[in-house]
Amino acid sequence: MSNSPVRVRFAPSPTGYLHVGGARTALYNYLFAKHHGGEFILRIEDTDQARSTEESMQMQINDLAWLGLKWQEGPDSISLIDVGPHGPYRQSLRLSIYKEHAEKLLADGLAYHCFMTDDEIEVQRKESLRLGKPPQVNSPYRDWPLAKALEHKEKGHKASVRFKVRTKKDHVLPDLVRGEVTFPSDMVGDFVMLRSSGMPVYNFCCAIDDALMKISHVFRAEEHLSNTLRQMMLYEAFHYELPKFGHLSIILGSDRQKLSKRHGATSCFEYAQNGYLPEALNNFVALLGWSSPEAQEILSMEEMINQFSYERLNSSPAVFDEQKLSWVNATHLRALPAEELWRRVEPFLTEAGLVMPKDPAWRERALNTLKTSMTNLKDAVELFRPLNEAPVPVKEDAREVLSWPTTKIVIEAWKTGVEKFNSEYMEESDFLKLQDSIKEGLGVKGKHLFQPVRVAVIGTPQGTELKMLVPLLNKKLLIARAEHVLQHMEKGPT
Repeated sequence: MSNSPVRVRFAPSPTGYLHVGGARTALYNYLFAKHHGGEFILRIEDTDQARSTEESMQMQINDLAWLGLKWQEGPDSISLIDVGPHGPYRQSLRLSIYKEHAEKLLADGLAYHCFMTDDEIEVQRKESLRLGKPPQVNSPYRDWPLAKALEHKEKGHKASVRFKVRTKKDHVLPDLVRGEVTFPSDMVGDFVMLRSSGMPVYNFCCAIDDALMKISHVFRAEEHLSNTLRQMMLYEAFHYELPKFGHLSIILGSDRQKLSKRHGATSCFEYAQNGYLPEALNNFVALLGWSSPEAQEILSMEEMINQFSYERLNSSPAVFDEQKLSWVNATHLRALPAEELWRRVEPFLTEAGLVMPKDPAWRERALNTLKTSMTNLKDAVELFRPLNEAPVPVKEDAREVLSWPTTKIVIEAWKTGVEKFNSEYMEESDFLKLQDSIKEGLGVKGKHLFQPVRVAVIGTPQGTELKMLVPLLNKKLLIARAEHVLQHMEKGPT
């Protein structure tokens, strides 16, 4: 590590929700910055006017905030107002900076105005491919004097600005993840910096912004490796110091193809909606290309920060294992204190229209009973549904049970036993004793005992074990439910 301060950035294009691949890139940059006491910067690369939207930018910022990846510089997560000394942090607001840099290269003879049309470029591209050559542009305007080009532009002719690749030499990148990477001298030809519309292209913006924002290290997806040569050329042309690059492994789905929507949920927003914890998603994606030196599988953010180093980043493709994510999520979920777990569970219950007791002691008891069956927060909905304080309907699958000749007397005996109970809530042992007394008193056993009682409690013969549920339902509610089922039986099938 050099003595210069560590400054890293995450620079998404605002074209939709934050994908898990982007989340991993952001996380690695964040962990590296925090490990070295550095700065984590958020920059928005929104020069693609056709695809970038304000709404998408807010969505991605919300996702980063949900993950807990706090940036020191960039758009404020709520107001979107820039914070930091190197703004603007949205590329669409930096156009004058790019124009100034382009003019400098034009004046130095390192760039030129190119008046070729799209059709002319396509003809050249096809001919190069036919000859087995790279599809590089050979512009007839390359050696025009700047004054001549400007005069031509003033007559209404549109021009892009191309970087003039002058030196044919191999460029060597000491990649922090992949080792030494050599880019052949003829890998790229003269490339566009500014489109004819005046909008800058990705590589031009990226190199300038990284330099002006004093970015020391760039960790980014493998797909950007091919962009690096153009950026290295621009750094040389501007005499800027090159940051250290590390290109991360690709993420594959279970079918060993690049992760995409066909593999299921891939955005942070979807995982949040499905009840996954941000700390669990961070933990899981951290292990997609990095490993703990302590061989830990379950890590807190603090542990990841303390243990993170680029030396443990792996260039081999990582496989996104949904089952492992579920296990990691369940492990983090079950480790949460009851009060915190309830705070996260409650919005899912409320959205489902479920009404739960407000007693904190009851909530803690319910969570301790049911959380071992939870993989994610959304699982709580069906687990807590039988505990809803609203009436529980008798479901269609109870029809057969209610037709048995002994069912009514079993439910009546159950109701009577509950009425005689002195406390508001039963313990598991109390429930088992009452169930045994009904068995002995009526001579019923097996499903003819258990299923009628289950219908009396939750309206269906299937579901969570009653010895877990009954201690969470108060006496008044148990009696009301039994009466409701008996009334249902009196009315007969509808």
